[in-house]
Amino acid sequence: MGLDSPDHPGRRIAMPANRTLLLLPGDGIGPEVMTEVRHVIGWLARHRAVSFEITEDLVGGAAIDARGTPIAAETVARAKAADAVLFGAVGGPKWDKLGFAKRPEIGILTLRRELGLFANLRPAVVLEPLVAASTLKPELVRGLDLMIVREATGGIYFGEPRGVETLPDGQKRGINTEVYTTGEIERVGRVAFALAQKRARRLCSVEKANVMESGLLWRETMTALGKREFPEIALSHMYADNCAMQLVRNPRQFDVIVTSNLFGDLLSDLASMLTGSLGMLPSATLGAPDASGKRPALYEPIHGSAPDIAGKGLANPMAEILSFAMLLRWSFALEDEAALLERACTNVLASGLRTPDVMAPGCREVGTKAMGEAVVKELDRLAA
Repeated sequence: MGLDSPDHPGRRIAMPANRTLLLLPGDGIGPEVMTEVRHVIGWLARHRAVSFEITEDLVGGAAIDARGTPIAAETVARAKAADAVLFGAVGGPKWDKLGFAKRPEIGILTLRRELGLFANLRPAVVLEPLVAASTLKPELVRGLDLMIVREATGGIYFGEPRGVETLPDGQKRGINTEVYTTGEIERVGRVAFALAQKRARRLCSVEKANVMESGLLWRETMTALGKREFPEIALSHMYADNCAMQLVRNPRQFDVIVTSNLFGDLLSDLASMLTGSLGMLPSATLGAPDASGKRPALYEPIHGSAPDIAGKGLANPMAEILSFAMLLRWSFALEDEAALLERACTNVLASGLRTPDVMAPGCREVGTKAMGEAVVKELDRLAA
């Protein structure tokens, strides 16, 4: 059994005989929402004969406290050996005063770099039960289903030179460099074009070609790639600031958006509020497939560690659960199980259960554990 590679339709992704999975709960609400995914994993083992060889490890602030580093070399090695990595969240005020090189977020950046995870897939889907939770009018967001493909290992977050220097007059200057090569743009572009082939065959490439040379190269490269390899896809271009405006003006005009690391970070968080809550949005970050078709992949919710509610049992576990659904689909070709899990999440929301972030009049507010339990009970009902 296999699955089409998202950047090379027709090339099959290898299905491992023994599915190996690394869990990295991290900090803040990460361990809480990861616990609910473990319950889902247990359900799959009992009812679908889908099991995993699971290893759990430390990352972010938890790794700093235990090992003095945001991610240890042995953790990176485990991530490279695993078929997929499921990530929670990192960061919190406890570690804010550490030097830049030791901040918890270095853990996720290191994983992206070391595993070559260059294509970040961030879906923004407005589920019918949550139409009213969006900050936009229902008629603007009902039925919204868009995918933002964010380049994840280049751009200003990784470019050199970077740092803080002291000038002759005693002032300090911070430096970050936006750098992209043709190859980096093409490889993430292929992922986005291939996703567009399976959807509405429309792709919007986003940059700032009017004021940034890297943006001009991005536009030229995407245009050439589309003409050469994907002539059937309707490619459009948009400046990043206009894209932000259009996402809140008429979000359903978009189907697939592809953009740089920085702009993807900003636009995907903006798009998350169209759906009602950061607590609802999953993501996948993919690397290049090897000769067998296996590709490194990391899956994570985009909500962050939410230190203000950590430990209170208030976090919405849906984004982590839906990230696991993406993992089932992209890394293990388990489409039926992924769709079943997504349907269970939608049905639970339709029943009126809500965590505080998506609470609405007439609904019943529950915490992290109760929401996770409700998803498992709905899986039982759907499988009966």
